[in-house]
Amino acid sequence: MGFARTCSVALVGVEGVPVEVQADLEPGVAHFTLVGLPDKSLVESRDRVRAAVVNSGAEWPQKKLTVGLSPASVPKGGSGFDLSVACAVLAAAERIDPRAIADLMMFGELGLDGRVRPLRGVLPAVLAAADAGYRHVVVPEQAAAEASLVPDVTVLGVRSLRQLIALLCDEPVPEEDEETAAVRPDPLGPAPAGPGLGAALAVDDHPVDLDEVAGQTVARTALEIAAAGRHHLFLKGPPGAGKTMLAERLPGLLPPLTAQEALEVTAVHSVAGTLPPGRPLVERPPYCAPHHSATMAALVGGGSGLPRPGAVSLAHHGVMFLDEAAECSGRVLDAMRQPLESGHVVVARAGGMMRMPARFVLVMAANPCPCGRHGVRGADCECRPSTVRRYRARLSGPLLDRVDLRVTVEPLARSELHASGAGESTATVAARVLAARERAAARYAGTPWTTNQEVPGHALRTRWPVALGALDRAEDDMERGLLTARGLDRVLRVAWTVADLAARDRPTREDVDRALELRTGIRRGVAVVEPAR
Repeated sequence: MGFARTCSVALVGVEGVPVEVQADLEPGVAHFTLVGLPDKSLVESRDRVRAAVVNSGAEWPQKKLTVGLSPASVPKGGSGFDLSVACAVLAAAERIDPRAIADLMMFGELGLDGRVRPLRGVLPAVLAAADAGYRHVVVPEQAAAEASLVPDVTVLGVRSLRQLIALLCDEPVPEEDEETAAVRPDPLGPAPAGPGLGAALAVDDHPVDLDEVAGQTVARTALEIAAAGRHHLFLKGPPGAGKTMLAERLPGLLPPLTAQEALEVTAVHSVAGTLPPGRPLVERPPYCAPHHSATMAALVGGGSGLPRPGAVSLAHHGVMFLDEAAECSGRVLDAMRQPLESGHVVVARAGGMMRMPARFVLVMAANPCPCGRHGVRGADCECRPSTVRRYRARLSGPLLDRVDLRVTVEPLARSELHASGAGESTATVAARVLAARERAAARYAGTPWTTNQEVPGHALRTRWPVALGALDRAEDDMERGLLTARGLDRVLRVAWTVADLAARDRPTREDVDRALELRTGIRRGVAVVEPAR
């Protein structure tokens, strides 16, 4: 009787669960049994592993074989267990020393010819193994760079099962033939996007700059405040006014991701299969722009069996832009209320319940009516008043209550379009945003928060009071029903961001009035925020 064990990882959403892979050989009729709550793709690994072992020059044991995946209560799926199952079987058959694989974590898919193929989710798998105390991991050679992002872990990238057997047995490593060793693109490539999933990562090949936006002083100021405090933004205006141009330039204003944030974002995109070729680490905030026809599963995550990350998770620590937001399904839009408030999304399916990160800056853009000409001077809007009301009501009150900044983007005048002096560049505004973020981070040192948008209203009111009398107008609006309690807290957070951009120690009456104007659209007689000199 032979027994061996090694380790692999089951991906549950964007988190990994270490799984002990055990192989047991007993005398009897040759039969391969796989237990431990496997799904269909994992059950099929029996045939893949057997063919890979035989085509790698090893002998398949002709005995009663049982492979167990523990803990048995965790659902397991995918082809990432192939490598660990093959090595556990070979160790139980004494082709490999069982002690050589007992402390290894293996994650990889096997081809029928024994090649180790790349697959999604390598980074979260290695992170889970490192948290569980494993310090040596084996992954496909093409995923070695991604796995090496985890500190204090030794990564071994292999091309084939034959190579791995030789390395574990201290034998000469065989030379792979040209067909096997050739470097091929990741066959998974970017994951097939769900309906309207859109681009998930900001592309640096065609950079865009804020100085290309003509006019729109108020909208540019709102964009800067949104970047500095991670505030959500709603842009309303006729077609062609520049709403999409503004949203596309917001990721460039955000500071680069910290080391921890970069790992979190990369883990999500690794599971989704959207990592760009040759870029194992995402260092810039992602930009996700799903189409307005996106389904619930595409936006918040889901699918058959265990849920997959949706657009809200792909935009984690970045920007999600919903163009033509009023054309989106009301149920889909309202599903974002949870991640907007908590920074994560919980998706429950028959296969299990997943908690996925979703802390992003939301930018919504919408026309004022179906034809887009309502309220535009000189334009002939043919929409009935009832049609306009129904169109605007597609964005529910509870959703808009969670949006801090609401700006009307007016059509450009000819003088603004041909003005000689260009607006500030992305680099100039990004420098102010970074300084404001640093002021906020220093203020919240020793707390779980780093930006103004994250701080609970009670903590903001009690621990960091504003100037005397600064909240008078906001509280009056709340008494008159123009603001909810949540809305008052969000006005206060925006006021702190305005103060941080102006390098003030705490918000003044003018800062709160500016925040009120950007939320309600009512002019309060305050000037545009001036940057710190």
